[in-house]
Amino acid sequence: MAVARFYDPTGARYGMPTYPWRLAPEGLATRRQLRAKGLRPGGQPVAGQVMWRSRRYQSGVRVAYLYRLERALPVREMTPGRWAALAKALAARRICPGCGLDRGYTIPTSLGTCVPCADPMSLAA
Repeated sequence: MAVARFYDPTGARYGMPTYPWRLAPEGLATRRQLRAKGLRPGGQPVAGQVMWRSRRYQSGVRVAYLYRLERALPVREMTPGRWAALAKALAARRICPGCGLDRGYTIPTSLGTCVPCADPMSLAA
């Protein structure tokens, strides 16, 4: 059974306290759970991990690291400079390298250009 396989609160088997999916003790949270509460790890070491089986990954096991809630710090506020840098970065992702136009959507990395530039038949029409 997977629950018993991943239950190692002492860390003897995996080197750090390990818990199965949804069975982590109170006071520990993943990065996403911290972010949902407006917190960040703040440089603290990993306090444990959650492991679960997954068919999507070749290893068959996924891991999420846990951090202590009492040692977490509030998320840093976005400064005007950070907002400007983010806006520039997102705008750069919308500009097609082929035609140089701002397409209003993120250029697909699979194509490398906007959809009209990638499809020569649409240009002929």
